[in-house]
Amino acid sequence: MSAERDLPPMTGTATARIRLDVELRLRRGTLDLDTHLRTSEQRVAIVGPSGIGKTTILRILAGLEPTAAGRLSVGDVTWSAGDVPPWERGVGWMPQDALLFPHLDVLENLTFGGADRAHASTTAAAVECDHLLHRRPRNLSGGERQRVALARALVSAKRLLLLDEPFGALDDARRHRVIGAVDRWLADHDVPMVLVSHDRRDAAGLRCERWVLSEGGLKRADPSVAQPAAADEGQAP
Repeated sequence: MSAERDLPPMTGTATARIRLDVELRLRRGTLDLDTHLRTSEQRVAIVGPSGIGKTTILRILAGLEPTAAGRLSVGDVTWSAGDVPPWERGVGWMPQDALLFPHLDVLENLTFGGADRAHASTTAAAVECDHLLHRRPRNLSGGERQRVALARALVSAKRLLLLDEPFGALDDARRHRVIGAVDRWLADHDVPMVLVSHDRRDAAGLRCERWVLSEGGLKRADPSVAQPAAADEGQAP
């Protein structure tokens, strides 16, 4: 998959602050990832068919792919793809499978990296999981684990927020409320977000600039072109 070097013009004015400037390369098995993303927007959604490498991009940004090459600039901070360990990046990462510590209760999961307990509790309340603070992950439903993982990502996101299918286990009413909570969090924090989702409601609800990952590379979507009616972005042209 080759990088898209001919990027569309930046949105906004010529002096717009660049929030994310990313060049990443990873070759592993059948995956050949070579991408470039540069934007002044705070909120970015990466869409595309399953298996194309969207989750891998988030893992590289989180520092979890040591064989990746390239660089990442977040605001005024720049580092090479593999030269800063995950725990020093100030990244809040929410993987699809939550990855909660099974031997810790919810509050201990939220504060594992040293977060303030009061701040963790307030964040948990915002995404509707504050009543679960003293439960262990084995006693949580899929939707509850997902909300706890989201709260942990928000608590940890000092420099960058990475969300991988963050609302898929939620019913429609709660999904709408939790998306609203994340939208408000982003409005209150000067932290860029990269979202991966197959459901167009997520990118729309968070008012994201959409980028499409395909065999041809990563390209900014034309905002004048209507989004596909199907929820699964894998069906998009």
